[in-house]
Amino acid sequence: MQNADGMHYAPKGKANVVCKPGEFNFAAVALDHGHINGMCNGLIEAGATLKWVYDPDPKKVESFIKAYPGVKAASCEDEVLNDASINLVAGAAVPADRCALGLRVMDHGKDYFTDKAPLTSLEQLEQAKAKVKKTGKKYAVYYSERLHVECAVLAGQLVKDGAIGRVIQVIGTGPHRLNAPSRPQWFYEKARYGGILCDIGSHQIEQYLYFADVKDATVVRSQVANFGHKEYPELEDFGEAMLVGDNGATNYFRVDWFTPDGLRTWGDGRTIILGTKGYIELRKYIDVARDSGKDQLFLVNGSEEKNFSVNGQVGFPYFGSLILDCLNRTENAMTQEHAFKAAELCLKAQKQAVVVE
Repeated sequence: MQNADGMHYAPKGKANVVCKPGEFNFAAVALDHGHINGMCNGLIEAGATLKWVYDPDPKKVESFIKAYPGVKAASCEDEVLNDASINLVAGAAVPADRCALGLRVMDHGKDYFTDKAPLTSLEQLEQAKAKVKKTGKKYAVYYSERLHVECAVLAGQLVKDGAIGRVIQVIGTGPHRLNAPSRPQWFYEKARYGGILCDIGSHQIEQYLYFADVKDATVVRSQVANFGHKEYPELEDFGEAMLVGDNGATNYFRVDWFTPDGLRTWGDGRTIILGTKGYIELRKYIDVARDSGKDQLFLVNGSEEKNFSVNGQVGFPYFGSLILDCLNRTENAMTQEHAFKAAELCLKAQKQAVVVE
């Protein structure tokens, strides 16, 4: 199921424990998207203790407890929010409901870790910013296509070390397999999922900001379409956008729901990072028609051309850094400004998108 359907893709990596048992407790609330499992895996591998789970659907809770034995089922959301021992609440609510959950979490003195997209409107963004400022709590976002992909982690290190010089362009492709019958009803309601550029496009914009060291950007052009799924009139199955950053670096990305059945995994996600002294290509989830596996990084610069196969080699440092940030009130995993800027730009791209027939 994980390989076939990106909605249930939940990577596991090597443990990199940063805290003692019980030192950092968290809860999982709102199990609407399977990404909650990846979020929990990352936190647990970094030493966090999963204490509570809550969702109004008992079947989801039952399935979750089977995956995470020892977690306690809460009778209601308030039972979690009123537990003073909980440091952080992780949630994968319906996208339109993620902000409201975050506001409640922060009002109860806890940090919040949400699946992407973290919100679905600019009005929600302003509410989240205001609540962060008022409470001092974190509104962290699971941008998994960078944070939970080992070749992307290595790419960040290589870029930081100057392996390809100054980054001047990032190109991203984010194809996904639809598996239409398995999707919940909200997935086909635009007001609830936010549109394709808001949803899976958020991964692409976050990576661009990170790899190109962009603090702000302008959406030059964006467009969306429903090319092949007219039976779902509110679904956007194709989207693309071009951005220009405040430092001159550009971005083009394409996201879609057209992964063919012949592919062994749910999507052939790729990223190309162009620098003044070389380039990096990431083949994240599969190396098509070859058995070399996922997490392939290709580096070409002035001294070499090299293929790094890094599955199981690099790990996922974000989660340990997030735990330490929550404990120490630092911002090493990801700044709040960065998390919100990625959300803002995907919302702007979505809002101004031209509809292509």
